Amino acid sequence: MATKKEKEAVDKAAAEEAAAQEAAAEDAANKEAQEALALEMLLEASSKEPVDNRLIALFGDIDEAKAGQLCYNLHVLSRDKRFSAKNPKDLTEGLTEVVDPIELMICSPGGNASEMFAIYDTMRVVRDECDVETFGVGKVMSAGVLVLAAGTKGKRKIGRNCRVMIHSVIGGVSGGIHNVENEIDEIRWVQEQYIKMLAEESELSRAQLKKMLQRKVNIYLSAEEAVEMGIADIIV
Repeated sequence: MATKKEKEAVDKAAAEEAAAQEAAAEDAANKEAQEALALEMLLEASSKEPVDNRLIALFGDIDEAKAGQLCYNLHVLSRDKRFSAKNPKDLTEGLTEVVDPIELMICSPGGNASEMFAIYDTMRVVRDECDVETFGVGKVMSAGVLVLAAGTKGKRKIGRNCRVMIHSVIGGVSGGIHNVENEIDEIRWVQEQYIKMLAEESELSRAQLKKMLQRKVNIYLSAEEAVEMGIADIIV
């Protein structure tokens, strides 16, 4: 016959086992509820269709209107997110945001420096959200070269028959001598910024770029030369 102490130990063990079973059942119910909620969130997020066409084309002169539209499109597409399960085998791990790459096709003789810098700064911001895959075709010249080089490194394409051209900043001023001197200083600043930014985005040093521009002629490059200089990565 069991003693009182033994009976108390048996009762305690039974109570602990019952509590453990109740906790396990509660955990299982919570996990099932979390999975159901995660599935509901995934289905709701998946119902938002991402933009199918993520291609932007920059053809012709880079002017205010084209630059404005391009910058707007880049921002919109960089915020076009879709959601997928972090771990399809365990929906309780939640969802992760996915932003598909943006492809920017360029065929341009160049254009205004201010608009070039506007596009460039926008691309730098957007690259933090998603890849920007630039694709140079036909001709990529002057301001267009910085736009091509500003794509995500490793994903900048160039057509095998594309011609790239770099030259010094072109500007003209008139008026009083003080105004002319002031405008010349601004042209020099634009030139220096162009060299600095292109050096950062390519394999060319600032010294190499300055030496090229000191020739005071249009510097034409083949697709192969553009890749060698780090302006593009892939010839297609």
